[in-house]
Amino acid sequence: MSARLLRRVLQERESAPQDSAAAADVEREEEEEDEEEELASPPRAAARNFFDLLDEGEEEEKEDEVSEQPVAVSYTEQKHSVNKKPSNVVPETNKKSKKKKKKNKADTQVSTKLKDEKSLDAILEDLSIEKKPMQQRVQNERSSGKKIEINETTPGTSYVLSIDPKHLKAENEMRRIFGSKVVDSLENQRNVPSSSRQFRGVRRVVHNPRKTILVTPASYFPPWDKSMSMDLVETKSGFNYFRYIYDPSVSHVQELFEVAKSANDLNAIAAILAKYPYHPESLLTFAELFKYSGEHQSSADAVEKCLFALECAWHPLFSPLHNNCQLKYGHDTNKPFFTALFSHMKNLDRRGCHRSALEVCKFLLSLDSDDPKGALFCIDYFALRSQQYKWLEQFAEEYHCDNSLWLFPNFSFSLAISRFYIERDATNGEASDHSDKSTSVDLMKQALMLHPSVLRKIVDKAPLKDSSWTQILRNVFFGSAKPGSPSLEHIINIYVERHYIMWRFPELQNLLKDAALLVIESLKQDNREAQDWACVRKEAFPSDKNEYSHLLVSDFSDTTPSLPPEELRPFMGVPGMAHEMLPPVEQAAGVEIRPRAPREVAGRNAAAVFLESLLPWVDYGDNRQDANDRNNED
Repeated sequence: MSARLLRRVLQERESAPQDSAAAADVEREEEEEDEEEELASPPRAAARNFFDLLDEGEEEEKEDEVSEQPVAVSYTEQKHSVNKKPSNVVPETNKKSKKKKKKNKADTQVSTKLKDEKSLDAILEDLSIEKKPMQQRVQNERSSGKKIEINETTPGTSYVLSIDPKHLKAENEMRRIFGSKVVDSLENQRNVPSSSRQFRGVRRVVHNPRKTILVTPASYFPPWDKSMSMDLVETKSGFNYFRYIYDPSVSHVQELFEVAKSANDLNAIAAILAKYPYHPESLLTFAELFKYSGEHQSSADAVEKCLFALECAWHPLFSPLHNNCQLKYGHDTNKPFFTALFSHMKNLDRRGCHRSALEVCKFLLSLDSDDPKGALFCIDYFALRSQQYKWLEQFAEEYHCDNSLWLFPNFSFSLAISRFYIERDATNGEASDHSDKSTSVDLMKQALMLHPSVLRKIVDKAPLKDSSWTQILRNVFFGSAKPGSPSLEHIINIYVERHYIMWRFPELQNLLKDAALLVIESLKQDNREAQDWACVRKEAFPSDKNEYSHLLVSDFSDTTPSLPPEELRPFMGVPGMAHEMLPPVEQAAGVEIRPRAPREVAGRNAAAVFLESLLPWVDYGDNRQDANDRNNED
């Protein structure tokens, strides 16, 4: 073999390991293909056959000699050449081209990623064109001349009443306050049965109820009996109207409850719960009984059990996280859900879970725009206690009802309090965007001018024992102030009963005192301002009737009167009679209901009548009407 051919073979053998090592790298496979095309060296040297090269140099040699000699020489010479040759055999231009191509590849990846992000942003912007299709649909129907039969919410209402599921349960808030270990230990104590008879010879059966949104069911809750369901009544202007319905197989249970209620027989109601543990009205009855007996934890458990059953019956389209679900209070089967939600909200407030109570209050207010339980008169209290000051101002601006919210006593004073805390946070270094709005002193001054009769009630209820309040109340404007309307007087009493604890903070007392002194000074200069505010108050509450008589002041109070057990015995019927009132299911359809409610009040013991009036189902309004009818017949 000639020396020229031998050198050529060695060069190609030296380049072969480098190409194979580069081919072994998975990340640079695409770069090698581009580099091999650009390099000036003979392309694809490792792919050429060495036998063809030897045949071109010397045709006279035999094929077996050609196959052995070049291979042996090439391997021996290759070892020496590799040891002598430096490791960086690849030219510098080649390495730079690789780095440049790798950098260009990374740049292209970043650019494509940025393009994808921009495209996603563009898509989101396109989708956010119709953020509130429900309100736009209502506007389209109004423009087309269609009549809207419902009191639809405003564009901001759906947003301010949106519920955060993280803050809906009390356990989550208690874990943030006290820690997970304390809450878990309390939950374990709650799930342990109080009676030890369940462990005597009988294997304890622990059920695992399904997870719910409103409450966390205990492990001892029985399986849901599917006695109720929810029906979609209609859909109007983007709102879905629902209604609870009883299963036909248990429709007689409500009739049995009415019989027991008319007889004031608590044993009969207890027998109903023994057979049908998830009857809503029976659970709420015993929740009230436990509350008046001082057993608040048992009362809360009964309410949570009722909410668990009612939530299990929800329609697939019904959810508190949606803003288009309506549950009208006019349907009798829907009333237990409102009562249970209101009682659950009060229990959360008693436990100190004010943020969870706020979420439940928002859900209660969103179900029915008529607000049958008066959630509008306590939602500001929960917002202040949970330190949701900016949300409260946003709610007052975006939620619309018959009157402006700042005209109500609770919102006129609560907005001033929220502005006071926002200003205090701004002085502590937090950013504030309320510089163009009225100050807290100005808002408190407006509240006192609009509702001057609130000041004396707050001083008496809180109480405020500073001697300066005596001098302030001696002023004619505050001393002789009257609401002027039964509706306004009623909601003022509700406000004082619900919010009086807020005025025990010294900083709020100073704010109220400064505003009251400013009111007195301004009236000395111009007395006509008081007449102007009186006209505003009369226009806001013009009715001579109490429009809020269905809201009891005691329902908004933290204090609950307690009754000893011996005073409840007259309302417990004969024990054997309770089971006799529960006929078999197949005979329940033919049960004749004969109410046995006492119709005579005159001549009875006043104490017994008072205790009887504490029961939630007793109403003496019809009794007076029946007495008048009998007198007319005589």
